Amino acid sequence: MDEIEVPQYFICPISLQIMKDPVTAITGITYDRESIEHWLFTNQNTTCPVTKQPLPRDSDLTPNHTLRRLIQAWCTQNASLGIDRIPTPKPPLNKIQVLKLLKNLNDPKSLMQLELLAAQNERNKKCLLEAGVPKAMIMFIVNCYKKGQIQKGLEEVLSILQFIKIPAEECPLLLKENDQILDSLTWVLSLDEVENSVAVKSHALLVLKKFANKGDTCHVLERLKPEFFERIVKILRHGVTQQGLSAALQVLLSACPWGRNRIMMVEAGLVYELVEIELGAPEKRVTELTLAILFHLCSCANGRAKFLSHEGSIAVVTERILKVSAAVDDRAVFVLSLVSKFSGTNAVPQEMLKAGTVVKLCMLLQADHAKYLKDKAMEILKAHSETIFSEMSSVGILDLHYKGSCRTALAVCSSEPSSFVLSA
Repeated sequence: MDEIEVPQYFICPISLQIMKDPVTAITGITYDRESIEHWLFTNQNTTCPVTKQPLPRDSDLTPNHTLRRLIQAWCTQNASLGIDRIPTPKPPLNKIQVLKLLKNLNDPKSLMQLELLAAQNERNKKCLLEAGVPKAMIMFIVNCYKKGQIQKGLEEVLSILQFIKIPAEECPLLLKENDQILDSLTWVLSLDEVENSVAVKSHALLVLKKFANKGDTCHVLERLKPEFFERIVKILRHGVTQQGLSAALQVLLSACPWGRNRIMMVEAGLVYELVEIELGAPEKRVTELTLAILFHLCSCANGRAKFLSHEGSIAVVTERILKVSAAVDDRAVFVLSLVSKFSGTNAVPQEMLKAGTVVKLCMLLQADHAKYLKDKAMEILKAHSETIFSEMSSVGILDLHYKGSCRTALAVCSSEPSSFVLSA
C-alpha cells in the first residue's frame, strides 16, 4: 500500500485512510462517515476539523456517491496490487424500520436487532433516540414488573438503554407519565435468577442513576421505600461491576438529603457495607462517594452507632486523609468530627489515637487546606485533649510513635497551627 499512489481526494482528512462511505458536511468538506460521526457525536465537537467553521451535530451529512464510485473503481483497477474493493454502504437506518421493530418487542429477535443497531454507530443511536426507543424500553421493564415475570429480552432492553441514553429532559416527563418506573427498576435489582444477573443489575443501577441525578425528580426520591435501599445494599454486599458500584453510590447520595431515606439506609445495613467497600481500597471516585454518604449517615445517632460498631471504620477513614483528594479530606474530617463529638465515652478518642487519627489531623493542619477544615480538625483535637493527655501518661516510653502523636496533639491544643512541627 505504501508504494501505491492514492489520490489525495480519496483520503479522509480525519482518519487519513481511504474513505469507505464518503459524506460531505455543510462546510463543503468530504469525510469518511464513520470518522466525522465519531468527531461530532463521540468527541462532542461542534466545528469542522478542516475549516474550523461551526458544524452543528444535527447538520446533514450528504452521501457523496460520485466520489464513492470513483474510489470503488480505483480499488478494482488496483486489485492486483492488494487493494480490496470497498463495498457499497448499506442505506442508513430510518425511523420506519425502527418503529416496525418496536411493534414486535415481544419477539426477542426484535430486541436483539435493536441492540445490534444501537451498538453499530452514532447515526443509528440518533435515529433510535428520535424514534422513541428509550421510552419504549422503559415501558418494557414496567410491563415485566406489572406481570411479575422475567420476560425474554430484559437483558437486551437494559443493554440498549446503555447505548442510547435517556435524554435528561425526558426523565421527569417519564416519571410523571408512569409512577412505577422506580418500582420496576427496584424489582429488577431483586432478580437473582435472571441470566447474567450481575450485568443486568449493573445496567438497572445505571438507569436508576439517570433518574436520580435530575434535580426535578426529587418528589420521587422523597417517597422511596425500604426495599429500594435493602436491594441496593444486598447488591453492594454480593458484588457488582465497577460501573454498577459507582452508579449505586450516586443513587444513594442523591437520596441522602431526606432524613427518612438516611434512616432506611442505616436500617438496611448500608454503613457497614460502605466501610467494607473502603477496606477494599477502591478507586478515587468510589471513595469520594463513599465518604460523602457516610457523612450524611453519621449525622443521625443510629448511623454513628453503626459506624462505630465496625472495628475498621475509624482506621479506614483516617487512612484516606491526605491520600485521595481534597473532597475526601473534607468528608473524612467531618465524619470523624460527628462520631467524636456525640460520643458519650472516651472510647472514640482513644480509638482515634490508636488509629493514627491524631497524627493525620496534625498533618492536615500543616497542609494546604481551607481554613474551615483546619478549624474543624483543631476542634476535634481540642475537644479530646484531656483523653489524649491521659493516654500519653499511661502508654509508657516504649511506644515512641504513639507517644510522639500525643506530644504533637498537646502542641496543637496549646498553639497556633503554624507554630509547631510534627514530632519525630
